[in-house]
Amino acid sequence: MPRPVRPSEPTTARDPENLPAARPGGAAGAVLRVILVAIPAAGMLFILQVPSRVGVPVFREQYLGVLLALALPAVFLSIPARGRERARIPWHDWVLACAGVAVGGYVAVYYPSVADRLAILTPDKWLLGLAAVVLLLEAVRRTAGAAVLWVAVVFLLYGRFADLLPGPLAGTPARWERLFTYLYLDLNGILGTPLAVASTVVLGFVLMGQVLFATGGADFLGDLALALVGRFRGGPAKMAVVASSLFGNISGSAVANVAVDGPITIPMMKRAGYPAHVAAAVEATASTGGQIMPPVMGAAAFLMAEFLGIRYAEVAAAALIPAILYYVCLFFQVDLEAARAGLRGLPADQLPQLRRVLPRGSVFAVALGSVILGLYGLRWQADHVGVVAAALAALVALVLRVRGWSVLGVLEQTGRALLGLVAVTGVAGLVIGVLQYTGLGFRLALLLTQLAGGDLPLLLLLTAVVAMLLGMGMPTVAVYVLMATLVAPALVQLGVPALAAHLFVFYFGMLSMITPPVCLATFTAAAIGGCDFWRAGWASMRLAAVAYLVPFLFALEPALIGRGSMATILLATGTAVLGTWLLAASLVGHWFTRLSLPERVLLAASAVAVLTPETGQVAAFSWPLEVAGLVCAALLAVRNWRQARHPQAEVLRPAVPPLPPSS
Repeated sequence: MPRPVRPSEPTTARDPENLPAARPGGAAGAVLRVILVAIPAAGMLFILQVPSRVGVPVFREQYLGVLLALALPAVFLSIPARGRERARIPWHDWVLACAGVAVGGYVAVYYPSVADRLAILTPDKWLLGLAAVVLLLEAVRRTAGAAVLWVAVVFLLYGRFADLLPGPLAGTPARWERLFTYLYLDLNGILGTPLAVASTVVLGFVLMGQVLFATGGADFLGDLALALVGRFRGGPAKMAVVASSLFGNISGSAVANVAVDGPITIPMMKRAGYPAHVAAAVEATASTGGQIMPPVMGAAAFLMAEFLGIRYAEVAAAALIPAILYYVCLFFQVDLEAARAGLRGLPADQLPQLRRVLPRGSVFAVALGSVILGLYGLRWQADHVGVVAAALAALVALVLRVRGWSVLGVLEQTGRALLGLVAVTGVAGLVIGVLQYTGLGFRLALLLTQLAGGDLPLLLLLTAVVAMLLGMGMPTVAVYVLMATLVAPALVQLGVPALAAHLFVFYFGMLSMITPPVCLATFTAAAIGGCDFWRAGWASMRLAAVAYLVPFLFALEPALIGRGSMATILLATGTAVLGTWLLAASLVGHWFTRLSLPERVLLAASAVAVLTPETGQVAAFSWPLEVAGLVCAALLAVRNWRQARHPQAEVLRPAVPPLPPSS
């Protein structure tokens, strides 16, 4: 069985949580390891309020300064400027590392004294602000690629020359000294919400994920999924779906999920009879869904809670039904694809026994149970929940004497996993600062509303396209921050609930991970599967087809995010699941038996009709459509079932080649 790739090891795609890191030896390596361990250690001390408990009050901004003073040097010491491995750290990276210590250390030491005098420009403030901006831009280039860098540069130039733009895009400009000081020290800039959430809430859950990974959580989830569904038709693919959805509770990174599960699931699917591009697509699609799967979602979900001023538990609860629909669509297609190709499950002697697998899940069960109890039962803050869950999981691992891991190793891997996230969220704060200072965010929301002419479906479509275009070159967190700041207010103005509007932009930012031409999760899966990423990309879009529809549904019908009476929620969920089943069958081209092209078209139309929201802004014409769709689907079901039962239809070839990826 191939060795899983750790989330911190090089992959085929550059992702903020999968960094191509160099590992220097000697004194440089020792310094780097100390810094990496110090990042989560400082975070835990701040989250648990240890300094204030011993009489040393620490401002949040001071803690963020400490984080920058640790993370920026770690980026320059561990990630080469050109993305190649290196034998030694060049002198200029040491200079950048020292500069990172300076810009972060200034905030950590002097912030209480300068907080009340931000309006007074002094050389130390704006020069260190300039250094902080340059260092963050270089750090984000190394960790997340050049796309995020250029987006940030465009916003910086806008902040300085906003008055030169025409019409509604014109804004209030700032001199460079004022702009750098504002972005460096104001709470709407680098030290704002994105970096604060990444350094508290996300840090706690990344720490928990690293504990679970180091103690065999990934192996346990793979064996559990294999024991549960491995014996059914298409068992390896179903195992990939189940394992990757569960692994989302360890890592909210799509690329990390593929890197860990893919070396196991993709070869297994290929041996079972799935084409390489389909196997890669199944793994990429299942892994991408980890960002939207409660109870532990991707980092953008924690930012969403802060932006909306609600508890993270509310965000996770709202995301549950759409996440279920996402995996239901994938699971149905995997099952029907196996039925169409005559694939069988794995033999019993190749499957782990459930009674032997479950005892190995003690650490995972304690961690996940702690998260659910803390978020929904005790209503703790999310950052405390992550740290407590990580501590309890580590304690159980120590009591059970789980081998192959160490506390220092977990802390080091956590620090390494946070480097890209710190860079991305720091730059996100920079962009938000420019928007706040110039007032562009408010004017752009009004401009988009006017451009759509008050037509909500058109505005939703424009938003989806922009989010996916941005996501092709940027991490989901960066896409979400931009879209939540620029576009979500326009959706709210047209009547979309705020939570639904933010989930909408989050979904389409996430879908860029599997949508060609730039799809990081599919790149990684295709490299593992040894197939053409274009074919894998189109197959991924087919497998996740309902995910391109669901955001429109919950934007128009809040029942799908848990808003409304229980009867309304159950009705909306039931019809959505039924419509997802119909859509899956039409896309695969197989239901009870093979579907002809006209039958597939009719079934797809029936699926869309059944998926039409029963309530909300389109309720007036939804019921006739749903009834017509149900009647048409029922007639097609009877016809297809009779064809399957007819003796002449039994001459099905045992191994029908799969449909082309464009089907």
